[in-house]
Amino acid sequence: MPDDQLRGILGLIFGILAFIPMVQIIGKAGYSRWWGVLMLVPIVNLIMLWVFAMSRWPALGTKKA
Repeated sequence: MPDDQLRGILGLIFGILAFIPMVQIIGKAGYSRWWGVLMLVPIVNLIMLWVFAMSRWPALGTKKA
């Protein structure tokens, strides 16, 4: 039983440690940091990762070639 509790606590700590930089990156990209909440939802987080990776980031502005 204590091993399960330890795994749960460690999972929560690592989850929080991964969530904080994720929200910071989303904010620096120019999106609302509230989008980070969707990163906590399984499967949706993978979809949102692809959306953020492939979309134009508002913080970069528009560049004309």
